[in-house]
Amino acid sequence: MDNFACYHSRMRGFITRFALVFSVVALAGQVPATARDAEPAGTRWSFAIHGGAGTISREDMTPEEDAAHRAALQAALDAGSKVLDEGGTAMDAVEAAILLLEDEPRFNAGRGAVYTWEGSHELDASIMDGATRDAGAVAGVTNIRNPILLARKVMTDSPHVMLAGKGAEDFAVEQGIEIVPPSYFDTERRREALERMKARQLSSLDVDLKFGTVGAVALDTAGNMAAGTSTGGMTGKRWGRVGDAPIIGAGTFADNRSCAVSATGWGEYFIRVGVAHEICARLRLQGYGAGPVPHTSSEDGEVMVAVALPLVSEVAQKIADEVMADVKQLGGDGGIILLTPEGHALFSFNTAGMYRGRATSDGVNEVAIYGND
Repeated sequence: MDNFACYHSRMRGFITRFALVFSVVALAGQVPATARDAEPAGTRWSFAIHGGAGTISREDMTPEEDAAHRAALQAALDAGSKVLDEGGTAMDAVEAAILLLEDEPRFNAGRGAVYTWEGSHELDASIMDGATRDAGAVAGVTNIRNPILLARKVMTDSPHVMLAGKGAEDFAVEQGIEIVPPSYFDTERRREALERMKARQLSSLDVDLKFGTVGAVALDTAGNMAAGTSTGGMTGKRWGRVGDAPIIGAGTFADNRSCAVSATGWGEYFIRVGVAHEICARLRLQGYGAGPVPHTSSEDGEVMVAVALPLVSEVAQKIADEVMADVKQLGGDGGIILLTPEGHALFSFNTAGMYRGRATSDGVNEVAIYGND
């Protein structure tokens, strides 16, 4: 009986250990991966920006244009990084970077906005606080120098999430947001694109070649995240068309529990997929966090299993790539920037290139344009 009891006890221990291993591996189930070491502790702060995605190749870019775009991206990256490095909030960092990108005519936001079919400009923007999931957005404004400022005012000083058109502009006046004449947004390059579109009966995609929407995502030293996006839309848009940029969950989303995302691309498809929210929701529902599964011990102190979950960065990248593949399958192009609560700054795009940059408190500081940068 003693031998049988001993054997029975050992078998129960084996079965328990097997069940624990199986249950831990099952947690990683949807993301094929072997057990890995834990990731390092999260970065103190992290930041990423984009200036649009599309048909961007080295062959079509002069050295001067390449350098100018990289300098503009670096300036915006530095502006947001400075806020974070000095202990500022993720919201302030996102705003600081997008302000510079809206004032830079090389990008399709603010001063560099494309023309509508009628020859005007209609601007969209949104911003979201990952700590509270408060959000603000504006659509179809025509005289707001920096739509991202107005989007934030909608969030903080109105009971609403989105305002559009004249109502948004009236609210801007009440809030002291800078108003400019519509001609402020005029640029010769964008005007030529509209004229070429009309003369040759081209589509917006034929003349735009890239989606110049700008955006930023940030993780601050308090562990809070934020995301923001701003755009002029698509060349020749009509009937008050609104894309994904001002739509919370499509072009912008931030949630401290999962991630912060800003998107750029063919808005109709990003809206249909709900790209920004889809990525964050999938990541949250996976239940992943930084670090390994804690060791589990038996009653006598024996360590039974210590299995690490797949690395957060790998999980997040896989999810982002899957969602962008879904956009591509429907016929849409574009890209996203993504931050995780651990500070991983990631990109995913299904186009030839994307204007982008990232920086962290660990010393990462880089900008890129082409797919093979």
